Amino acid sequence: MAQRGEEESDEFYVRYYVGHKGKFGHEFLEFEFRPDGKLRYANNSNYKNDIMIRKEVWLTPAALRECRRIISDSEIMKEDDNNWPEPDRVGRQELEIVMGNEHISFTTSKIGSLVDVQSSKDPEGLRIFYYLVQDLKCFVFSLISLHFKIKPI
Repeated sequence: MAQRGEEESDEFYVRYYVGHKGKFGHEFLEFEFRPDGKLRYANNSNYKNDIMIRKEVWLTPAALRECRRIISDSEIMKEDDNNWPEPDRVGRQELEIVMGNEHISFTTSKIGSLVDVQSSKDPEGLRIFYYLVQDLKCFVFSLISLHFKIKPI
């Protein structure tokens, strides 16, 4: 197990994208944890003429350690997306992770529910991906909402 100082100095990068092109244009959600400690978030929905939301926030080493822990505990780095559904007209998801000397990149279609996961050729691997993405989204939304007052009073 790496010492805390070593772990923080190891390369670390995460990027997640989910989106599609439809009647409202290119709609997507994207976030990335950058090696310099910055969290970048973007959400573009043209539904009812919404505008793109972009947020950036600097994270503490503790927040980055928690992100690393979430990813490490999921064991996603052992997975392979060869048997996952290909992106289609419904949309695509991309997840790229660099942790230490490991670099992994996944691409799959949007997942509507666990039924889609169960009916895939690799339900166990896709389930790990699905739950990791849910955890990362919750973590990102919490960090963003803690930092920014989305709806000021």
